[in-house]
Amino acid sequence: MKIHLPSLGIGAGIIMLVIVVIFLVHGQGTTKTPAPEILPQETQNSSQTVSLDVIASNLSPVLGSENAPITMIEFGDYQCFYCNHFFHNTEPDIVKNYIDTGKVKMYFKDFTIIGQDSVTAANAAHCAQEQGKFWEYHDTLYNNWAGENTGWASTTNLEQFAKQIGLNQDQFDQCMAQTRYIQIIRNSVSDANNLGLTGTPDFFIIGPGNSVTKVVGAQPYQVFDEIFKSKLQS
Repeated sequence: MKIHLPSLGIGAGIIMLVIVVIFLVHGQGTTKTPAPEILPQETQNSSQTVSLDVIASNLSPVLGSENAPITMIEFGDYQCFYCNHFFHNTEPDIVKNYIDTGKVKMYFKDFTIIGQDSVTAANAAHCAQEQGKFWEYHDTLYNNWAGENTGWASTTNLEQFAKQIGLNQDQFDQCMAQTRYIQIIRNSVSDANNLGLTGTPDFFIIGPGNSVTKVVGAQPYQVFDEIFKSKLQS
């Protein structure tokens, strides 16, 4: 899925942008041991030019208002410990204070780097999207998270999750059997690689005037809060 660049307040064509990069403790795909408190380990600013077209391709449906002035795009893996940490400990406050209030809209992009179950889970979320329940399925995946490569995201379990949120089972099963969204997933992974990403979660926050901040790792809410406030004031 690709959003139209005008919805991000961007003109037609490929636009090159300068990105402010914030580095934190980063959960790599194979990390299984929970970190203590996820706090900044190293912070530095650097300049990097990338095409916004790469960031804004192969997206999930929008979470929030399409008219929100700030766009946040997450690159994630449903098996990732740090993605799960972000979902449970940071995302709820972002949703409450910024997405539900119409200030931020959010998209999800697949960066399936841990194992085959990551790819299967990503395909399942896109299959749920056919029935208008991408974000419900996305949340169900993280609410049933049980480690990396432990089997919790098996095809059998993914079918049970579909039942839990009331999907048409035949339609979902057919979509899964056809791995209908494998190309979108591959394209999204390619986008992540082209952007130089090496782990999950990573975020691109796009504000008014097309200012972009890259956030590396499962940062605490306060970091996102400061970025959002700064962009809303610009």
